[in-house]
Amino acid sequence: MKKSILFILGVFVFFSCSVSKTAVVQKDANVNTGLDKTAIKKSMIKALEWQEVHPIFAIHPTDWTAGAYYTGVARAHKTTKNMMYMAALKNQAVNNNWETYKRLHHADDVAISYSYLYIGMTDKRKNFVDLEPTKKFLDAHLYEPNRWKSGNSKDVKGETILWWWCDALFMAPPVVNLYAKKTNEPKYLDDMHKYYMETYNRLYDKEENLFARDMRYVWQGNGKDNKEPNGKKIFWSRGNGWVFGGLALILDDMPKDYKHRDFYVNLYKEMAAKLLEIQPQDGLWRTSLLSPDSYNHGEVSGSGFHTFALAWGINNGLLDKKHIPAVKKAWKALAACQHEDGRVGWVQNIGASPEPASADSWQNFGTGAFLMAGSEILKLEK
Repeated sequence: MKKSILFILGVFVFFSCSVSKTAVVQKDANVNTGLDKTAIKKSMIKALEWQEVHPIFAIHPTDWTAGAYYTGVARAHKTTKNMMYMAALKNQAVNNNWETYKRLHHADDVAISYSYLYIGMTDKRKNFVDLEPTKKFLDAHLYEPNRWKSGNSKDVKGETILWWWCDALFMAPPVVNLYAKKTNEPKYLDDMHKYYMETYNRLYDKEENLFARDMRYVWQGNGKDNKEPNGKKIFWSRGNGWVFGGLALILDDMPKDYKHRDFYVNLYKEMAAKLLEIQPQDGLWRTSLLSPDSYNHGEVSGSGFHTFALAWGINNGLLDKKHIPAVKKAWKALAACQHEDGRVGWVQNIGASPEPASADSWQNFGTGAFLMAGSEILKLEK
């Protein structure tokens, strides 16, 4: 009888994606042991292989969903140097003719350029990479007037600044930052910072150290605020994952002596402390960060970005190594959400606020988050 109970508890822990925070009685007993890095590499390759033969996009193969996925592929290659990742990167870039998507004033549509820039900074073949479409986009995006910069929109989401939604801080700033590094043109970095600060000043909640998704979720304290059933503010896990994962990408490529670097370091540390504080016992964050019972299961896309950024912070000396067990726990829970065929499940579908996921819900950006997490988990304890 006792063995049966222990077996059931073990199954519950293994399938942490599908159980509630309160249902997990035992924490991961192996969290302080070493990670099987060979197994991690195999799970990452399986995720890549499955995703490559099951393409999906929201509106176009160059859209933000592919941008996030191929950012994960690029980070996986950066860590492992496995040529399967580079093959996937080159194939999609050539098939896309190195183009961005067409909305030059929309941050989402340049996310794909992170992968182009990575190829250009890694593969040294002359005249292979074409960054002209990326330059065209960034010059229009940063320096041309547009309907959002004009500040005239009456939309309730607050579409009156360039990056009016928190997701944008993953889509454009890491690309602008990397482009500035590749071209050695610091003006791009300065303008990235200018627009980043607009978003930060509007959407960052300094009490909770988390980002509202857009103005609909900024707490006004007037009784009309959107809130969770438990009365808490609404902070979307993936939305904050976009910001937090983007911060790690930015800091990874930003010059160590950049005049505004300390702002990004401090923001990173504030968000890291909050996310570690609210991490559920089974390792995976819920879609609503301050109301885990709203959708009482782990979710992979937000958790993948959180795990990536936390592991990156440990690997780069911004977080104390005492947090390694929490990050390992998160990775093991992510790994339990991968199907035998390589598909990464428990990914909340495209949205703009907390919603449920399931074992069978998947998206390419969820695979990207999984690969990003694995890319930094592999570096732990080196």
